[in-house]
Amino acid sequence: MGNSAAGSPRTAGTRNALLTILAAGGLAGALDLTQALILFGWKTPLVISAGLLGRGAIHGGVGIYLLGVVLHFLIACSAAATYYGASRKLVFMNEHPLVCGLFFGGAVQEVMNLVVLPLSALHARGPFKIDDLILGLVVHMIVVGLPISYTVRRFAK
Repeated sequence: MGNSAAGSPRTAGTRNALLTILAAGGLAGALDLTQALILFGWKTPLVISAGLLGRGAIHGGVGIYLLGVVLHFLIACSAAATYYGASRKLVFMNEHPLVCGLFFGGAVQEVMNLVVLPLSALHARGPFKIDDLILGLVVHMIVVGLPISYTVRRFAK
């Protein structure tokens, strides 16, 4: 049988990668959404949807709210997939999850501020308050970067 047969090392590796990414993205997404709901209120998923659909989505209903939650977890899993992929080539990322996770969480925050938000339907470009920038960096370093780095280290063999 070839490598594509069920139970082959390639299939097991792909399954392990997917489970690792989903676990890391799910954990980081849950922690990040929880902190966002606490700091910014229950309309946070509507604002996330508005990034895709435009400002009118802020007044949306349950479907728009759920879309925001799904988009949030999609972004978190994308971040986890990025970390996972990089950690396959840069082995120090698994050897030093504290430092790499903190830097990665900060990088995720900066990509959101400098790329995703300006390109979104909200076109958020600032100016940003320094307190908000620092809070965003620290929060993402802790609730996004660290859960992703430690989950990838734990589950990705």
